[in-house]
Order: sequence, then C-alpha cells, then structure tokens
Amino acid sequence: MDTTSKLALILEDADLSAALKAIALKVQNRERITFDEGVYLYEHAELGYLGVLANYIREQKHGDNTYFNRNFHIEPTNVCVYDCKFCSYSRLIKQREEGWEMSVDGMMDVLKKYDNEPVTEVHITGGVVPKQNLEFYSEFFRKAKAHRPDLHIKALTPVEYYYIFKKAKLSHYDGMKYLQEAGLDSMPGGGAEIFHPEIREQIAHDKCNAEQWLDIHEQAHKIGMKTNATMLYGHIEKFWHRVDHMERLRQQQDKSGGFQAFIPLKFRNQNNQMDNVPEVSVIEDLRNYAIARIYMDNFDHIKAYWAMISRQTAQLSLNFGVDDIDGTLDDTTKIYSMAGAEEQHPAMNTQELVNLIKQVNRKPIERDTLYNVVTDYTDVVFEDEVKPQYYKLPVIN
Repeated sequence: MDTTSKLALILEDADLSAALKAIALKVQNRERITFDEGVYLYEHAELGYLGVLANYIREQKHGDNTYFNRNFHIEPTNVCVYDCKFCSYSRLIKQREEGWEMSVDGMMDVLKKYDNEPVTEVHITGGVVPKQNLEFYSEFFRKAKAHRPDLHIKALTPVEYYYIFKKAKLSHYDGMKYLQEAGLDSMPGGGAEIFHPEIREQIAHDKCNAEQWLDIHEQAHKIGMKTNATMLYGHIEKFWHRVDHMERLRQQQDKSGGFQAFIPLKFRNQNNQMDNVPEVSVIEDLRNYAIARIYMDNFDHIKAYWAMISRQTAQLSLNFGVDDIDGTLDDTTKIYSMAGAEEQHPAMNTQELVNLIKQVNRKPIERDTLYNVVTDYTDVVFEDEVKPQYYKLPVIN
C-alpha cells in the first residue's frame, strides 16, 4: 500500500482523536502545523501514525531517493575553551595533554591523503582554542582550495565562528564574507544543542546563545551560503523544548531560507558529565525523526547520521521521514565514537552505503554537498570494491 492510501486510512479511522485527525489533514493539505500541535504529537501520537505522516511528506518531497555523499572529516582539535556537559569529545585547556591540536600543515596532510579518492566534501569541526583563529582557518581554506579546487569545504559551526569573530573584532557578516572569500563553501549544523535558555544554561552555558547561533547562519545565508541545523535531543529537555527549538529554526528558514537539512542528534551518555542521564530508546529516535519531518515543513531534507545511531536504526529511519544518511566518513571522526555510539570506527565504502539503502527498498543517490546528483546507484552493479586505508587521528583514550 502506498503512502497516500495509508494516510487516507488514517483519516477514515473512527477511533483516532480529533486532534490527530486534524494534524493528518493538515499534512495531506500541505499546511503547517502549530507549536501546540507539535507538542501534542510528542505527547500523544503513536509510532505507526507518525511514520505514515512523515513518510508521506518524505515521499512527496523525494520519492524513494535517499542521499549520501563521499566525505571525510578533519577535526583540528579536541581541546576546547568551553565546558559542555554532554560532550565526550573535547578536553579543556588544562587537559590539553589528553588531546590534539593540529597545525595548518597537519590539516593539509590529512586532506592530501584523499588526493586519489573520489570524495566531494571535507567536513571540518572540532574544539575551540585561541590559536586556531581567523587567520589560521583562512590560511587553511586558501591552501586547501589551491591544492584541490573541486573539494567542497564545509567547515566550523557558529560556536567556533562566534569566538573567532569576536576575537578578530569582526561582525558576523564581515567574518563570514572574509572566510567565504578564503574558500569556505558552506557550514554544518552543529552547536545548536537546545536553544531554550532554560536547558542551554544547564548543558552549554558558556558558548554562543540561540540568537547568536541563528544570526551567524542568517549572515551566511545573506552571502549565498547554504548551511545545516541540528538539535541535540534525549537528555534533560522536555518535549516542548524540542518544539521550541524547531520553531526557532522554522522561523529563521522563513526569513533567510538557506538551510538545507535538519539533523536530530541523539544524546549519548558515555564519557561525559551527563553519564547519569539515560539514553532514549530507538522508538523515541524514530518518533523524533518523524515529528521533525512533519514540523520542519520548510526544510528540504531530514538527515540521520548513521555513525551516531547505528546502521540498522538509520535504515529504519528511512521510513520515518529521513531522506539522507550522511556520508562515507572513513573513520575520520571521533565525535560519535567517544560518546559511546555503536560505530566505534565509523566507515562505509560506497558499495556498503548503497547496499544499506537498497536493503530497505530505497533509491541510493550520491549527492554533492549542495544536493546536486553525482551518481544514481539504483541500477549500478558493483564489482568487488577494495576499501582503502585511511589516516587515523591521534586520539588518546
């Protein structure tokens, strides 16, 4: 049965509450649900109902297309001036001997390891340290573009940029423009966590606030740059905090229009200051993806990081509103594994990603960072693909 027929059955269900039926009718009519309706979904909607609505929207937007890209990460440092309670990755300045701080040349060495690989994107994010400043990153962006002009640089979050621009005495607009001219192409969505100050003060009190985070994205959008947005869920927040977070993003998207994907990030509780907080279930993960797809009507894509939630949950998420499962990664990130994610060495070659998507009857589409189609793998038959050896980050556990 197709998604249109399933939605019709929901609307004909005599036992369904009037509130849930009204939301389903809005989805059918492509109308925006309200803040209160978003909270109602979290508090009252069952997984099956949410899956039908989210899948209907997903297939209206993308059909069976499921996107991924060939990317790798560079994490310039895990030393940080900030003390986020949920973070398993960073080390404070006083603990810097437990971490790493890369030079521009060291970052270039990582990039050059991929000279003969068909990657399209380098994703750069990490901790915040004073010496990795405006000139540090502008020098790296220029060198990276000179070495490999076709490689898309998706780098840093408002958390890093707020610190860097304040130190350089630049406005958010001027800072983003300066780095764009140096070679920056787009911005990932990290550092959003939960916007509401009631929660943000408890888990990330010393880094940029919601207004600053949103403004840096707005300035990026003004200069034609595309960005993503995240939400850290499943810790001490209430359902209405999640809806408040999504509402602020939805309003910003109405205003500046440059967000491509919304990425819910599951809180993982190992090796951090919130290890007493239990993790939410896979059922709650899927409910959250589905509600995000229903609520974020002006975001084209909902992304699940397979490396954070496991390959199997990523497959399930493709029937709950998700249309993007990120990229090949090639074991170049430690942000998820150090927090206790199932994938301790996150790497999949293209064949593995394609097969993962095909196993749940979706169409695997390799994209570039801006969602241009690179290769449609729907009818591709692979010969044996040899997995290359990749550079490992110098992590001390």
